Amino acid sequence: MNYKKLGFGLGIFSIGLGAFEIAAPGRIARALGLDEDGPARKTIFAFGLREIAAGVALLRGPAVSTNVWNRVIGDTLDLGALVLALGSSNKPRAVAGALAFVGSATALDVYTARGLDEQTGRTFTTTHGQSDLAPA
Repeated sequence: MNYKKLGFGLGIFSIGLGAFEIAAPGRIARALGLDEDGPARKTIFAFGLREIAAGVALLRGPAVSTNVWNRVIGDTLDLGALVLALGSSNKPRAVAGALAFVGSATALDVYTARGLDEQTGRTFTTTHGQSDLAPA
């Protein structure tokens, strides 16, 4: 498996998703059955900024597993926000669909990050290409 190509693809996906979240947070909130002018809109916008940052990091370093693990952390935030949204949404099936989508993306992110960890033998790299945590 070419995890570097997968990481690059995740970077492109992140930028596209983030751009959509920034461009249409109200529409996304409405589609999820949430108040399009309430806190959901600001949260979706902020999550879009985070997605773009994650995507840029992946395009710069698609074989660096920490960049993919950062996406996993973001996915966890997304999942938590969607679980909270279930309680206030008038479209719980839409939120459940979003949960399934994000859960699938999380699984792909974990798969990619673990694959990169195995290929490189380290998780955290430094500018010298050495790991602070991996044995020398």
